[in-house]
Amino acid sequence: MHSFWRTLGCAGLLVACAAPLALAQSEKDKADIAAIVQSEGDAWNQGDAEGFAAHYAENGSFTNVIGQQLYGRKAFIKQHALIFSTIYKGSHNTFQITHINFVRPDVAVVDIDGILSGALRLPPGLKAGEDGALHVKLQEVLTKEANGWTIRFTSITSRS
Repeated sequence: MHSFWRTLGCAGLLVACAAPLALAQSEKDKADIAAIVQSEGDAWNQGDAEGFAAHYAENGSFTNVIGQQLYGRKAFIKQHALIFSTIYKGSHNTFQITHINFVRPDVAVVDIDGILSGALRLPPGLKAGEDGALHVKLQEVLTKEANGWTIRFTSITSRS
């Protein structure tokens, strides 16, 4: 009977000690993911397609706001280089994380609000809000790799 209580006590101690470590890891991961989202906004605002794709997986999946699907980092860069030199040239994008869900310690689903202003024009079917900006919702799935977090999937919908 004493071994049962000793085992139970040890298990409780392990859980109590592991919880702060998991929380600290989660906070670091949240900060790392927030830095990636910030870098995406910074790169967009500089019209830098390579920088915008810096954390994008080689085999990533992307669905833009008009439903166009792209597969792979090269296609992602090519499309953004095109829009940064045409309809979104000189535009400004602000990204704000609204929620991070760690499905597993190495997989995060990130919900992001985006506000795009200063576009030369919007794609057909999209309309700006009363403030003249396009308001969007992004959802990104990131995986934690040996070299940090990588964007595997992005989908964007308009909320204007």
